[in-house]
Amino acid sequence: MGACSLDVFARVDLIELIEAAPPGQALALYVDQLAESLHAAGRTARAQANGNSYGETVGELALGLAFELGARQADWDAFCTALAAEHARAPAFWRQAGGEALLRKKVNDMFALLRDKVDADNYQVACGRPCSPNRLYAYRMLDTAYGEIARLFAGWREHTAQVGAILGRSVDFTVPIEVRQLQSIAACRPEWIMRWSESLERFGGAPGPLHTKSKRFDSLKNSPDKIADMLREIAEYEAISSNRDSGWLHDQDTAGAWIEDYWRVLDESAHGATPGPDLILEARAEELDAPVAEPTHSAPVADDDPLGAARAQAVSLPPGFLSAARAAQDPGSWAGRMLEDDSLPVRLAVYLKLLGAEDDSYPDAWRDPASGALPTMQQLAALDAVSLPTLRKRRDAAIARLEAAPRTGG
Repeated sequence: MGACSLDVFARVDLIELIEAAPPGQALALYVDQLAESLHAAGRTARAQANGNSYGETVGELALGLAFELGARQADWDAFCTALAAEHARAPAFWRQAGGEALLRKKVNDMFALLRDKVDADNYQVACGRPCSPNRLYAYRMLDTAYGEIARLFAGWREHTAQVGAILGRSVDFTVPIEVRQLQSIAACRPEWIMRWSESLERFGGAPGPLHTKSKRFDSLKNSPDKIADMLREIAEYEAISSNRDSGWLHDQDTAGAWIEDYWRVLDESAHGATPGPDLILEARAEELDAPVAEPTHSAPVADDDPLGAARAQAVSLPPGFLSAARAAQDPGSWAGRMLEDDSLPVRLAVYLKLLGAEDDSYPDAWRDPASGALPTMQQLAALDAVSLPTLRKRRDAAIARLEAAPRTGG
């Protein structure tokens, strides 16, 4: 995120971005430019590397965080405030020696905090337990520790001494039974985590997270019971998250796929433009005096929101999908009144969860012409310009309101 942000700031005047531009406009510009830079770096080895245990790459997670920031103005405002304070102390510090490194660190700090907030929110939604960003940081450390232990166990022949130190016994030339038993984090033992941390100074040259002078993980030092509880909670969260929408199979597309399609559409539009007057706008002007016809959804309609049209096309929906779908809503229905403060993609996500993808009650304007069903969760997240976890959270919050509200009227 830091490297791609530096690329953005090389193209965009940073002073104007943090001081002159309207806050909402500045954030939208930054997110759009950052998404473009992340897409350009999407084929690099770093972007293609595994980002988590769910199969998402580093590049896909970065794109998700970028769009998540677009929905969190307060985090952007805090970042701009920090930049402005540094700029007041050292004008245009990013142009001075070492300034780029400081700017990159501030960007990385912003996204690190955002990542912890998002993951903590998602954990609370999935498991129904409170979770602070600091506790989430401890979860992430334990998950990383498990990953390292699993890596060492998989290569136990090359790491016999360290595997023996983790197990607390000598390892000979036969496969340790623990190596075969460690199939998931649920099978990871707290004493292994503690011994792994202790072994790092001997085998890695630096003390492990539970053996540093830092007080960040003080509550876990010499506390195998707490570690065991947190490992169990991580395993539970992974099980819930991996099966969350598997019944509908609506989350198969990746962020990289639709963002690539998005840039392709924009590029084709730019190269396909023709010189001369805009005949579409002229035709619209002539139609102002024409009799008003009843709306029909038999053909794609133009969207009054160019950005919304671009988002629709980026996920293989008609450019007028959002306009037609909004027009097809029944605002007087009970569900319509209850969901009036939610965006259209959130409403469709609610129907998708509660009724399925192909309910007979859906108007044609809500359906993807290619499938005849509601758009997938991935498509709806793209239409709302948010990450998939954020859309899930908003959908679940809307469903909770529906379930809690008394049903009166039509």
